Amino acid sequence: MEKKASSLPKFIINLIIITIIISLFIVYINSTKPFKPGSKDVFLIEIPMGTSSSQIANILQDKKVIKNANLFKVYLKLNKESNFQAGNYQLSPGMSVSQLVTILKTGKVAKEAKFKISIPEGTQIDQISEKIARATGWNKEDILTQFNDNNFIYGLISKHPDLLSKDILNSQIRTPLEGYLFPSTYFYYEDPKNLEEIIEPMLSKTESIMVKYEDKIEDSNYSVHQILTMASLIEEEATVKTDREKISSVFYNRLEVNMPLQTDPTVLYALGRHKSRVYYKDLKVISPYNTYVVKGLPVGPIANSGEMSIKAALFPATTDYFYFLATPDGEVMFTKTLKEHNTLKAKYIK
Repeated sequence: MEKKASSLPKFIINLIIITIIISLFIVYINSTKPFKPGSKDVFLIEIPMGTSSSQIANILQDKKVIKNANLFKVYLKLNKESNFQAGNYQLSPGMSVSQLVTILKTGKVAKEAKFKISIPEGTQIDQISEKIARATGWNKEDILTQFNDNNFIYGLISKHPDLLSKDILNSQIRTPLEGYLFPSTYFYYEDPKNLEEIIEPMLSKTESIMVKYEDKIEDSNYSVHQILTMASLIEEEATVKTDREKISSVFYNRLEVNMPLQTDPTVLYALGRHKSRVYYKDLKVISPYNTYVVKGLPVGPIANSGEMSIKAALFPATTDYFYFLATPDGEVMFTKTLKEHNTLKAKYIK
């Protein structure tokens, strides 16, 4: 009679079990450490009323404050942590799990921010530099100089290869990072050592927004740089009452028939100054940004856009409009023909 194969010795089985337990323990211990030790990034995160512990873990992972939501849930269960408070929190991937839990239970931040920088939608690098200068006491011109320093830009490209491409190094671009610093309010808890520490959370925020739409961007036949450029045109043309998706459709309809975009904000950007009115002589300024002179998209973004405009650039409405006009009260009117457009222009623009 054939003998059955002998089973593994008991001591080997015990060794395997012990090894697995030790490995799991190490993974767990590592999971309690900060996701990004030493990180100065701070994200404003909303925890709505009624959010479960499991949902909070998923929110923190989505916002890149923790690395693994499942391990965070394990920590909560093992330590019997619960009773988290709803509210708006300033959280950082530089915080340990125990710090995060303490903050979420008490409803308080770990410490007060030393300063904050608020960037509204449509803000340009020149204005952002001024805000940074006021907050830090640094010289605005020095900040602008660094924004245009190739070595500085190459270093950022290496850290954000999915967001920043060599498109921003085009010699015709005025400021490489224009359009890439996401409009939001940023809190800083330590005195920054350099400009990179100031703008890193702005770049990371833009990156997190674009990642949400990466499949759509790939299907669009446009690069990240081109989508942010289109979004900036929409942002600068938009009013509170504007349907951004319709503005987007006008631009794409024009691109499809090789018609100049002819949007006034690109003229002002080309001129390098703000004016209450654009004159016909202004439309002739020679610049890779002036969409009355160049066909297609300008060489780069003309402002930093919010998510609504980025989304409109990716999901334009389906229309047959080729013109739009903003009335004095902020309403935007869309037309199909130049004749219709001129009729509205004569009526509303004095």
